[in-house]
Amino acid sequence: MAAKAKETKKVNLRPLADRVIVEPIEREEVTPSGIVIPETAKERPQEGLVLAVGPGKLDERGERIPMEVKEGDRVLFAKYAGTEVKLEGDRKVLVLRESDILAIVES
Repeated sequence: MAAKAKETKKVNLRPLADRVIVEPIEREEVTPSGIVIPETAKERPQEGLVLAVGPGKLDERGERIPMEVKEGDRVLFAKYAGTEVKLEGDRKVLVLRESDILAIVES
């Protein structure tokens, strides 16, 4: 199934430490064969676009560990990772730790 491409908008949140704000990418509601997937059968998205990235966490010496992901990256994350935050309208984002991100999708 293809993912719906959403137009990403800036978010008025600034993540702290190694946290990342991700907008989940919803899967298509109709399969290629035309079967409509009801809301109750949909799985939680595991792919999303990075909207904002924190400065990185501090190590034991107090030095910042740089983040590997950056704004605009398309990422895969653990199914139940992070905290869902509802913004204006129906818009929802996830606040994840960088360690919850499994991979960066390269195009």
